Amino acid sequence: MPGGNYAAVIETLRPGAAQPGEIVDMEGRVIGSHRGVIHYTIGQRRGLGIGGQADPLFVVRLDPDARRVIVGPRAALSTRTVPLREINWLGDAPFDSAGEWHVSVKVRSTRPPRPAIVRPLSATEAEVELLDPETGVSPGQACVFHDPESPRILGGGWIWKGR
Repeated sequence: MPGGNYAAVIETLRPGAAQPGEIVDMEGRVIGSHRGVIHYTIGQRRGLGIGGQADPLFVVRLDPDARRVIVGPRAALSTRTVPLREINWLGDAPFDSAGEWHVSVKVRSTRPPRPAIVRPLSATEAEVELLDPETGVSPGQACVFHDPESPRILGGGWIWKGR
């Protein structure tokens, strides 16, 4: 990491991520400005600098190419479908040998595993259906599969934007 500077690394990997831009609502209306998408995370509520709104707003999406931070209500953070790739399966049968796997998944490190159905698309890609919606799920995070009947970890993959 160049001099231990996280922002410099991200700027190298994603030019423009540290450039100022607009904060917009889910309809695309500009409601503020930011100092670079690099400084925001999905689910963030504090430090947005967009006070005076009727209801609390949260970061629901980051668009580094357009240098936009998209905000919306907490409900907009909830998702039931999570696309995964680079899956590492540790189960007894091949991952893509079944149409679906009933497992528990953990998509947030601070939350307990939740019931889900994992549907393989190939040996290394899948779609996870969360039986209860989860908030703050974003590309780049890990999704870990657990056996709902034991403490056994069955594998996991990386959350991505999907097709």
